Amino acid sequence: MNKEKGTHPYKVVEEEPTKVEEPLIRFETLNLEGVKRYTYADYLTWFDDVRRELIRGFVHLMSAPNLLHSQLSQIINWFLLSFVKQNKGQCQIFHAPFDVRLPKNNETADDKIINVVQPDICVVCDLSKLDERGCIGAPDLIVEVLSPSTSQKDWGDKFYLYEESGVREYWIVDPKVKAISIFLLQTNGKYDDGTVYTGAQKAPVHIFEGLEIDLRELFTE
Repeated sequence: MNKEKGTHPYKVVEEEPTKVEEPLIRFETLNLEGVKRYTYADYLTWFDDVRRELIRGFVHLMSAPNLLHSQLSQIINWFLLSFVKQNKGQCQIFHAPFDVRLPKNNETADDKIINVVQPDICVVCDLSKLDERGCIGAPDLIVEVLSPSTSQKDWGDKFYLYEESGVREYWIVDPKVKAISIFLLQTNGKYDDGTVYTGAQKAPVHIFEGLEIDLRELFTE
């Protein structure tokens, strides 16, 4: 099977977050200009139906996925769920909206967490990371399906966040070119160069030995 090494188009310069003390109730008061940082404690006070993520304390609004995005997420989710069910596995699969809190330096207090994401799909095998609010800690696998509005974030901010948080396997699914880029966490805590799967290839799910996703079934016309 031919595989191509992936290339990473974005580099993120990290900054140390500042602490935000005041609670927020109304979303209209939030600063979306990238100059103010918030915490998960703030996040819990935003009583509205707006989907958003916190990445290094900055608010990122989320739009509703288009039809193709939803279809691809649904198919991948089905493959994962079917495999786990058939093999009586203990891992659990979740799809957005589902909050994943990624603590820094093991600081799990609500007012210390500055990263809260809603991956398109995530697989959690350590069930102790699950609570009534979602997941706290790195999932074993995260899948993000690209859209024009999320491409830079998925390749940039989220790539480095997932890497430093210890997500073992990260998939970036590109509907435009019908490809899957898979990055695996190495012993040095960094992702490898990535492998790109296209055409009639099958993408292996490394956390599940024996599971491959046929791209011909995924990217159906």
